[in-house]
Amino acid sequence: MNSVFILLNSLNDWKPYCETDSLMTVTDYLEHRYGERTPKLVINLSDEYGYNSEGYYCSLLAQARGHRVLPGVETLNKLESGAGIRMNRNLQQLCQQWIERNRITDETWQLNIYFGTCREKGLEKIARFIFDHYPCPILRVTMNNHARNQIESVQALSLRQLSESGQDDFANALDCFNKKVWRSPRSAKPARYNLAILYDPDEKFPPSDKDALNKFLEVARKMNIHAELITEEEATRLMEFDALFIRATTALNHYTFRLAQRAAMNDIAVIDDPESIIRCTNKVYLCELFEKARIPAPASQLLFRSNEYSFGEISERLGAPFILKIPDGSFSVGMHKVASDEELRAALDEMFRHSSVLLAQEFIPTEFDWRIGLLDGEPLFACKYYMAKGHWQIYNHAHDDTGRNLCGAWETVPIYKAPQKVLDTAVKAAALIGKGLYGVDLKLINGRAVVIEINDNPSIDHEVEDAVLGDELYYRILNHFVHCLNRLHAQ
Repeated sequence: MNSVFILLNSLNDWKPYCETDSLMTVTDYLEHRYGERTPKLVINLSDEYGYNSEGYYCSLLAQARGHRVLPGVETLNKLESGAGIRMNRNLQQLCQQWIERNRITDETWQLNIYFGTCREKGLEKIARFIFDHYPCPILRVTMNNHARNQIESVQALSLRQLSESGQDDFANALDCFNKKVWRSPRSAKPARYNLAILYDPDEKFPPSDKDALNKFLEVARKMNIHAELITEEEATRLMEFDALFIRATTALNHYTFRLAQRAAMNDIAVIDDPESIIRCTNKVYLCELFEKARIPAPASQLLFRSNEYSFGEISERLGAPFILKIPDGSFSVGMHKVASDEELRAALDEMFRHSSVLLAQEFIPTEFDWRIGLLDGEPLFACKYYMAKGHWQIYNHAHDDTGRNLCGAWETVPIYKAPQKVLDTAVKAAALIGKGLYGVDLKLINGRAVVIEINDNPSIDHEVEDAVLGDELYYRILNHFVHCLNRLHAQ
């Protein structure tokens, strides 16, 4: 079985490139002349993508046949309509710096993008951004040299329109994008599914350590799943995988969320799914959700940059001291314990620089927090995370002059040993989010379980969260992907 089809109007268009048995004419694909082969990915390199063209129908029929296709009909319609995109301020600034550095004086200039990559050093993030919005094999982007909104237009290119150097760029990009086109089969028995595990090798507090990531790869091999670690730079290869497991800390205004969205739009099973990221990564959203569903949670109050606040006003409602939180902070970052007017003013001055809305929350001191890991609505693991020594949080960031961080102790216990009230509350809270993989943090106060937050990207570290289940924990998570993919393929 060949996992990739490359569609061309004429096989002669492929003469400059390496031979591959993935090639097929547009006509053969439209007429279903490819025998019993079932591709996992169709790369449509038709000369014409316009509405009602053969290239358009290739993408349309690919989606109807359950084949993942690049570009999809949605992308073709966006290209046809000339729907524009706007880069965020950071990308606009990056582009302007590149323009100035390269002394671009023409009113407009062009950028060719091949599977999300480009030849121009320094514009890689912009190429990926445009590819995320227009996932198409070859794009030509007309740019201007203004300080803002540099994208003038985006159009698809065909192989025939490429220069000799463009052909080299295309071949290199295709090789990186879908290595299966050139790679020999690893074994006589193909893997059931291909799983991408997204991680950030430079992340300070990653959701999974290296040993845990290696465990996922090891257990996947035993389950006949081809699992592969990918980074943000390799994310343009997303379409060659059946599933995406995000093991980098997620945020809304972040590449992790954009990749989750792209995976979901292309029927790629994904943890964390976009809705879970939206619901979990912002503490303001969770606070509102808990209140509406009557989930026990600390007393809270929203603070707005445009208003004035006093310590007495807030402490009258929440008690003293109280906690200030940046809505999208993680791993105890972006939090302050406030016990006076002076501390409040200093904390607000600092935190309002990062967010126009803050969350003030009742301080509930405990020796440890419960973390209940849930998968598909069922408890998966139970941990006690103890506060760092002499500190009120699990993580004590830069606790001494060395700048090192101190983490509290932990204890993983069998599910049946966790208090039933904690388990029941965690299950009820997670049900508000979805059926994915979550970590619900709770405090047990006088027999009452109080939910602090829900993590869409819970820690899975070797010999910590897996201390009770061992390899079984990795098997259950990977098997969840298998069940999701089986359901998708059965539709």
